[in-house]
Amino acid sequence: QVQLVESGGGLVQAGGSLRLSCAASGRTFSGYAMGWFRRAPGKEREFVAAISANVINTYYADSVKGRFTISRDNARATVYLQMNSLKPEDTAVYYCARSRYSIATMKENEYEYWGQGTQVTVSS
Repeated sequence: QVQLVESGGGLVQAGGSLRLSCAASGRTFSGYAMGWFRRAPGKEREFVAAISANVINTYYADSVKGRFTISRDNARATVYLQMNSLKPEDTAVYYCARSRYSIATMKENEYEYWGQGTQVTVSS
């Protein structure tokens, strides 16, 4: 069993910053790519960012590139999403997920474990 627990969500003003954390347990963390996805009201879940097991490769959705940064601390079995210059359209429930593989991917169906999600609300 693998458990992923997100934290750090909340209410922020447009232009502000927030850092999300995802703590993993239950299985070796360092050998798998990790990703962040989000689901906005009335929309399907979409890819946000991903990082490979060896942290060499990172990928971002066009909508967040340049504003968000994904990182990981394997010693703490934690993945982070630093969100800067937040916009109202970033409002969503953000989900942490662990891939089936070590190589980062943007494909949702390649992630097998998911956290419960944390709400991020950006006001204007």
